Amino acid sequence: MSDLYPFENNVLELNGFQYHYLDEGQGDAVVMVHGNPSWSFYYRDLVKALRTRYRVIAPDHIGCGLSEKPGDGDYSYTLKQRVDDLEALLEHLQIRERITLVVHDWGGMIGMAYAARHPQRIARLVILNTAAFHLPAGKQLPLALKICRDTKLGAFLVLKMNLFALLAARVGCKRKPMSAALRGAYCAPYDTPSDRIATLRFVQDIPLEPGDPGYDLVSDVEAGLVRFAGLPMLLCWGLKDFVFDRHFLNEWQQRFPDAEVHSFADCGHYILEDAGDEVIPIIERFLEAHPLGATANTNQ
Repeated sequence: MSDLYPFENNVLELNGFQYHYLDEGQGDAVVMVHGNPSWSFYYRDLVKALRTRYRVIAPDHIGCGLSEKPGDGDYSYTLKQRVDDLEALLEHLQIRERITLVVHDWGGMIGMAYAARHPQRIARLVILNTAAFHLPAGKQLPLALKICRDTKLGAFLVLKMNLFALLAARVGCKRKPMSAALRGAYCAPYDTPSDRIATLRFVQDIPLEPGDPGYDLVSDVEAGLVRFAGLPMLLCWGLKDFVFDRHFLNEWQQRFPDAEVHSFADCGHYILEDAGDEVIPIIERFLEAHPLGATANTNQ
């Protein structure tokens, strides 16, 4: 897989666990936060495109990618813990200002929760098929996710059959279906049941109502999004995403009417796979059009 993922591996010992991350290039930081069931591999082409001008940081959440995969009794697979981990990594790397956040899927909630803790550190936002708020009005949790979240059958299919990762690789792209090699790379870190705990816990951690773990944190992040209204924001969206669909894009646009928006009618959830040849140059142009200087967020 080295030809697809030609990067130096870095590891932070975090609370006794190996926390893997990419640290490529020099300059102002571009921090890329992945979702579920992917890993930093999702950002590989974007990392290669940006590392000649920026310092690109792309961690694998604990339990994902090349990071360690502890058991439930050893690690708290919760949104708050994910945010704590990201915060610890950026503190370790002494990245505390002029941050460009690139977020996808669960990475949106994790990344924006970090941003809510440190709004003054954030300079630009690149949003890819994700959320930082509760389900928009009119949007229901898809049945497939509900089964995985709430039933023993779903847990069995995710843990024993790796169905979540396998199906995501199959249905996540619409314009350019993944090759067998790409699907294998996405699923490779989750090749045994014990390696799939994070994949299941991410789904089970989706907060739908008060009292669910993470619900209050999502509410707080959602309420604080207005603090980022003055920042340059880019939205790139695959409209055939069956989870983060047009409801979510509309919600982002309503909250950030000045954001630059590019939607792709024939693309799915993995927009960097489906339309990377278009989206990556769009991101490059966006960053060039909004050079850092006076753009850092001064809202506390």
